[in-house]
Amino acid sequence: MASAEPAATVSTAEAQRDFSALQQRARTEPVTVTDNGLPVAVLMSFEEYRRLKRRDRQAIRVEMLDDATLEALAATEPPEEAARYDFEAR
Repeated sequence: MASAEPAATVSTAEAQRDFSALQQRARTEPVTVTDNGLPVAVLMSFEEYRRLKRRDRQAIRVEMLDDATLEALAATEPPEEAARYDFEAR
């Protein structure tokens, strides 16, 4: 997948009207479902979901990172919008 944002977008009403067609489309590309114009869900193939879950669970030890990667991580600052997730670290 080349982009983080799904190319196809449908409203909740459209999704309810023709869910079968939406399922078919999601087999080939992720589909964003919107409510009042705001994204609320993404429908994707089960294979893509499994691929993402496998990737999500990969872990490496810090000791395995090279110096350039460690330096890049140390210099990284989260974007302002990431502050809304600060509660998860408490």
